[in-house]
Amino acid sequence: MSTSMRGLTVFIADIRNCRVRELEEKRINKEMANIRAKFKDGNLNGYQKKKYVCKLLYMYILGWDIDFGHMEAVHLISSNKYSEKQIGYLAVTLLMHENSDLARLVVNSIQKDLLENNEIFNCLALHAIANIGGREMAESLANDVHKLLISPASKGFVKKKAALTLLRMYRKHPDVIPAVDWAERVIQLIDDLDLGVALCVTSLIMALAQDNLEAYLGCYEKAVSRLKKIVVEKEYSLDYVYYKVPIPWLQVKLLRLLQYYPPSDDERVRAELHDVLQAILSSSQETPRNIVNQAALLLGRFITSKETNVRYLGLETMAHLAACVDSLEPIKKHQDTILLSLRDKDISVRRRGLDLLYSMCDVTNAKAIVTELLRYLNIADYALREEMVLKIAILTERFATEYQWYVDIILQLISTAGDHVGEEVWYRVVQIVTNNEELQEYAARTVLIHLRSISCHESLVKVGGYILGEFGHLIANIPGASAIEQFHAIHSKFGLCTLQTRALLLTTYIKFVNLFPEIKGDILSVFNQYRHVLDAELQQRAAEYLAIATMPTDDLLQTVCEEMPPFPERESALLSRLHQQHSDTEDKRTWIIGGKDVNKERENLRMSSLITRSNSSDNKKTNGNFTIHNGSTSSNGGSTSSNGNINGSNGYGDVDLLSFSDLNLNNEITDSPTTLTITSQRGVLPADSITPGSEQWFGKLIYMTEGVIYEDTQILIRLKSEYHGHMGRIALYFTNKTQIQITSFITVIEHIENVIITTPGPPPSTIAPSNQIQQLFHIECHSTFTGSPNLRVSFIIGIPVYTIGLRLPVVIAKFMEPIELNGPDFFARWKQIGGGHREAQKVFKSAHPIDLVNGGIRNMISGFRFGILEGVDPNPSNVVGAGVLHTAKSGMIGCLMRLEPNVDAQMYRLTIRTTNEIATQELCTLLEDRLTNDKL
Repeated sequence: MSTSMRGLTVFIADIRNCRVRELEEKRINKEMANIRAKFKDGNLNGYQKKKYVCKLLYMYILGWDIDFGHMEAVHLISSNKYSEKQIGYLAVTLLMHENSDLARLVVNSIQKDLLENNEIFNCLALHAIANIGGREMAESLANDVHKLLISPASKGFVKKKAALTLLRMYRKHPDVIPAVDWAERVIQLIDDLDLGVALCVTSLIMALAQDNLEAYLGCYEKAVSRLKKIVVEKEYSLDYVYYKVPIPWLQVKLLRLLQYYPPSDDERVRAELHDVLQAILSSSQETPRNIVNQAALLLGRFITSKETNVRYLGLETMAHLAACVDSLEPIKKHQDTILLSLRDKDISVRRRGLDLLYSMCDVTNAKAIVTELLRYLNIADYALREEMVLKIAILTERFATEYQWYVDIILQLISTAGDHVGEEVWYRVVQIVTNNEELQEYAARTVLIHLRSISCHESLVKVGGYILGEFGHLIANIPGASAIEQFHAIHSKFGLCTLQTRALLLTTYIKFVNLFPEIKGDILSVFNQYRHVLDAELQQRAAEYLAIATMPTDDLLQTVCEEMPPFPERESALLSRLHQQHSDTEDKRTWIIGGKDVNKERENLRMSSLITRSNSSDNKKTNGNFTIHNGSTSSNGGSTSSNGNINGSNGYGDVDLLSFSDLNLNNEITDSPTTLTITSQRGVLPADSITPGSEQWFGKLIYMTEGVIYEDTQILIRLKSEYHGHMGRIALYFTNKTQIQITSFITVIEHIENVIITTPGPPPSTIAPSNQIQQLFHIECHSTFTGSPNLRVSFIIGIPVYTIGLRLPVVIAKFMEPIELNGPDFFARWKQIGGGHREAQKVFKSAHPIDLVNGGIRNMISGFRFGILEGVDPNPSNVVGAGVLHTAKSGMIGCLMRLEPNVDAQMYRLTIRTTNEIATQELCTLLEDRLTNDKL
């Protein structure tokens, strides 16, 4: 390429000869200017386009921003010359991403190349799909890729790329791939003569089968048959023999695929599988009598190997062995070697070593392993620290034989790990201390010692604040732990904490007032000081606590500050968080890291589920008007677990210990919403779709602050809202109207531009019969916007799955504040704004009789947050209003309106003037719609 493009060669040489960055930048800018001029002229042939695009790619690889040349790359893809097409595809995959608008322009060209008889063009197109293929591309091209995969005319290397491209698309957009429809044809490819094709297809089937077990049940027999041909009948090419083992990668994948299903009832298949396993064992160097001991011994050699890959495989396989054996003794013999793996030069080996230590830990070696992990934590990679903290906390809780040891280790962990300690860790500590009376005094005494240290992490301050607030009275008579000393220990850290932690500590102080009346004066001075801070949450807490503490009697104080009851028993939040560390893009394991006990219950549930499914005669079940598609049960089940874990484990739901989850209106959403594919009597609701009939409630709530937003026979949803300036808050109340518990309850916001909606935490995943739950949303208007965001609510009642799509009444008028103007000021501003694009005027007919007597029209205008200006318009029937629209980034926008009703003609003339064109049109549209359709 370099010899045929001399200009590119010279340019690269010039760049390499630049000794300083300034010279390089000067040369780059000069070349960019030249390329821009050439592209602007437009008189370029394919060769010239290719040369200039190559230069742009070289600049991009060097780290320079490239904001032009994309269309030229798209044009190169349409070329019939391989060299030009190749550069075009290379540029597209480097310069674009799946959400790029320009990516849509190449869909037709890619489809054309997929349908060509040229294998090279097919491969280039497949590469592009795998690299930048978004949802739109997957929907358009998935069937064409599938045709390439199953076509008898396709070459082996094309089939391999097609299989891997489909795998990529399925992992990113599983709902786009019709996995069930393709099952039969894809399974047949396991028998392909090309072992490379069989390997790639097996990878694809592993992903598809995990979510569609029944549809891909036929792959079990195919996998056993292919294993027999490779291992027993020796049908393979010498090109695929690796260290005397025939295509080990395919063998491993086929064996892993078999793990997804219960053993076959077919005697022939069972006999073939037995022969395969016997042949694999017989081919080993020694025939082991005790397989577990022999496996541990062999793996012990692996983990001491000088080869990094061998050590990695040895540690990972030993972790799998620890997950299924009855005794860990053979593995414990290698404990010292495994501990040394934490200091391996390769981070992947260190990670596998950590997994193995976590899996092989039990009561006998827990203290040694936890102590070593704590020692290593100080020097561990930042990428490993959060995972290490979780595992240390879990092991300490699971294998603690002494309460004192548990408290010492956990507080040391929080103190050592600092910012790597998640909220789940200290939530769990508080739960365990609260639920164990014999632990409370020691915990209070120990945490007070930590609080007196010079460097005390904020998570430790939170733990100290909670424990001393609840149990500080247990140690108040111990020298050095008096009430005032406890208060000073905590308050010395107060000024260094975040607002959220300060809110918690204020709650600790009010509890101190109840427990230790002798220090009431010191605490009241703190409350009095924080009554005047800018933060609304701290100000409100301080003012309320001061009022409670200064009441004539202590009855309310004692009621508010009663000791917290024990927390309900549930799965540890730490386990839930640790399981979320597993990447969604990897093949799902049939085991999880953590030893035999952790895997046993999981395996029983999995197998019982598979047996139940395999007894089903159909891939879908019909119940009345509801159709639950194959695979939806497991998908929704996963969603339930996820939501349950979030709500019940990480503290954002009922574990919000001191109710400060809504402290900050600017909190960002940290949990990605779970996506469900749902079919119900309402039909499938794709994105942006609204449940029919819900608009009747939406229209009213545009100019009202509370009311019903949705109701049917299953659920009632009410809304309350408040807005101040560019900020707002909505509370949604979900009521279960049935006598059956609602499960898998999920809410998802479909955002719109310039409106930021956040929530302190997801709602509970269940709603008891005839019960109600609440969810808060914080809203911020960054700039003018049109339309309103959507809310999707998904839940299960019994077997059917429901989904509801609603429009949230968050419109631009909500961020207005009414103002008062006299007549001269109003008309002066009206004239100042002027007409043109800043004015919108509509004349329209009302669907209902216009009533000027009952004040309904004025109430609606006030509901749109316009200040009604009385006496400004000479005609008393007309309504004149003024307001200011508040935005975070675009500032304040003045808004004026005039409404002229004609009772005889049943018509209105509405005129809106604002200082922003978008606001003008949107306000006019909103008012026209409601005035036309609502009976006032």
